[in-house]
Amino acid sequence: MKPPICEKLGIEFPIFAFSHCRDVVAAVSRAGGFGVLGALAFDPEQLEVELAWLDEHTDGKPYGVDLAIPMAYIGKGGGEAALPANLEKLIPEQHWKFVDDLLEKHQIPPLPPELADRPVKAAGLNVDLESRAQIEVSLKHPLVKMFVNALGPPPADIIDACHAAGVLVGALCGSPRHAQKQVEAGVDVVVAQGTEAGGHCGEISTMVLIPQVVDTVGPDVPVLAAGGIGGGRQMAAALALGAQGVWTGSLWLTVAEADTHEVSVQNLLEAKSTDTVRSRAMTGKPARQLKSAWTEAWEDPANPDPLPMPLQGIIFNAASRRFTRTKNKELNGWPVGQVVGMLDRVRPTQEVVMSLVEEWIETTERLNAFLADD
Repeated sequence: MKPPICEKLGIEFPIFAFSHCRDVVAAVSRAGGFGVLGALAFDPEQLEVELAWLDEHTDGKPYGVDLAIPMAYIGKGGGEAALPANLEKLIPEQHWKFVDDLLEKHQIPPLPPELADRPVKAAGLNVDLESRAQIEVSLKHPLVKMFVNALGPPPADIIDACHAAGVLVGALCGSPRHAQKQVEAGVDVVVAQGTEAGGHCGEISTMVLIPQVVDTVGPDVPVLAAGGIGGGRQMAAALALGAQGVWTGSLWLTVAEADTHEVSVQNLLEAKSTDTVRSRAMTGKPARQLKSAWTEAWEDPANPDPLPMPLQGIIFNAASRRFTRTKNKELNGWPVGQVVGMLDRVRPTQEVVMSLVEEWIETTERLNAFLADD
């Protein structure tokens, strides 16, 4: 029997795959899982292009859209003060100097003039300006069956719009208290994310968090387990803890279809599970990522503290465009969870999905055998 979330979404396997790359999203959905496009970097016009492409390449299978609409960020409410150019003025000169000195130390040149004026992208930036239009675009695509918010419950008007269109609303949480708030706000699916997870995460481990969230929200609210899900054994453990499915992200950074930068792929494949750190150095909020010269510099108490979201993200965007262009390995980190230690080679997306499913079945059968009569 499939978990109810599979029946509700019309998918074969309870595997939810978050990726910023449309090719990965499409491949997971075609393989029987549920691909979710991380749409943070796309303005409404670009998002329309991405979703139109997905409609044509998922073989009619459903998929989801993920945005990051934080509960708190500098510039909340929109208006002139929230424009990127005005937010940049809030960044102290000492922070810019610190970054310039750090990049100079690593021999990273400035961007050429033709690349310097590209739009800034960062979590918490242009939220009020773009998020409603991004949702409006998403809801025009009938294969979009779920919208997920990465930093708490989405605003009430967005939840209402999704429900009116027959689209489920999900949200990530890192504690039972936050899960309860999400359900009270009208969220349909809770993604309980342990501290092992890549990107923004809390401090409670997945093994401890999942049963607490399941008990908090009750049997009628599907819970997806996130953080530390790297194989079918962990998938079986998540379902045993009461989750109806698994939410995965790090697994898809090194698949053949991913558009992850080549230097980042090298760093990811070489990393151990101890090579990640929960740091504010990338976005201004605690996010697990690869340790790098960038995170180490911001953790040094002699240097400036990271700024709140999205100011820190603006700084990181400017710096990462420079060191990514020069293929610098020391500075080049990536949001990734502790399962990075399980990523040892590039594999096709379908192979990863099937490997998850096969190991999940094998593990479940082995556990069932313990209960069989002699």
